[in-house]
Amino acid sequence: MQNKFSTVLIAVNLISILSCAQSNMDIVPRTYVANKTSESIVIDGADSEASWKQAEWTDAFIDIEGVKKPKYNTQVKMLWDDTYFYILAKLEEPHVWATLKQRDTIIFYNNDFEVFLDPDGDTYNYYELEMNALNTVWDLFINKPYREQGNVVLNDWTLTGLKSAIKVNGTINNASDTDEGWQLELAIPWAAYKTSYYQDNVPRDQFWRVDFSRVNWQHDITNGKYTRKKDGKGTFLPEYNWVWSPIGVINMHEPEKWGYVYFSSKEIDSKDTFSIPQDDKVKWELYRLYRAQKGYYNKYKSWATSLDSISKKPISVDNKTLKPVIENHSTGFNISIKSPFSNKTLIIKENGKIISK
Repeated sequence: MQNKFSTVLIAVNLISILSCAQSNMDIVPRTYVANKTSESIVIDGADSEASWKQAEWTDAFIDIEGVKKPKYNTQVKMLWDDTYFYILAKLEEPHVWATLKQRDTIIFYNNDFEVFLDPDGDTYNYYELEMNALNTVWDLFINKPYREQGNVVLNDWTLTGLKSAIKVNGTINNASDTDEGWQLELAIPWAAYKTSYYQDNVPRDQFWRVDFSRVNWQHDITNGKYTRKKDGKGTFLPEYNWVWSPIGVINMHEPEKWGYVYFSSKEIDSKDTFSIPQDDKVKWELYRLYRAQKGYYNKYKSWATSLDSISKKPISVDNKTLKPVIENHSTGFNISIKSPFSNKTLIIKENGKIISK
């Protein structure tokens, strides 16, 4: 247990270091409309139900920085009912292998598939689920992103009621053949995310912030067994990180950049549309200013007092000019913008939380 705990801390610290890096790219989150299904979905790793046949695939995954096309294709379908959020993922992979069999080990040390969920979209209190091709699960609760002080990761949190299954199109851990890939099917119970006993947290005609990640390693074959590939100095080569909605940096723990999944109450044979709310676009600008303010502090050891110090260009959303206001205080800062769309004042604080008035 001590060794496992130490390894988790090393992984967390690595992610914390990576979270300091920022991209100059403008990242636009992807969107998906998940239809409601009245069909009973059997979690067996297959997609034999009519609802799955009718559901649309997401756009193909891209690398996490949003600039490279992955070597292998990955796509996802989503459905829901009043009990579960259903996810079907198809991963192209000519060598399907996995070694980790104990729950809550660090699954991304194998090739894996990962789900990230932030129900209320405030970047706090979000959930992570990782799985390998042996159907081994690592589920975590994170109280706030690694970039924030006092971040806590609950490795012993359990996604109670999860149903999962894997279908390998080929043979797992057989280095003598070539596979097509593996398919993963999940039923995630809404009840696992309740914050109070009587809460009805099913997001009918609402959106959650969601993203999916795939970790893929280069491999060697030694004595007929797969292992992660090392360089000439014996160090593991870096992994590939392929995602549904790109982040711009190698760090999944920036929930404000995740995609939008809209849970339409319309059945699968009816089409629905979703547009990202304009106030969410205002929030993106607030997060950009927040990161710039943090970067300014890291460089000068004090908070910027003027917008010009952290943002040189005019800020606008959908052709509406935004007028941010910076206010510093003894423990940090507030940056506020009055939305030209809702007339609400949106405020981001030094801890990355956004409130509206």
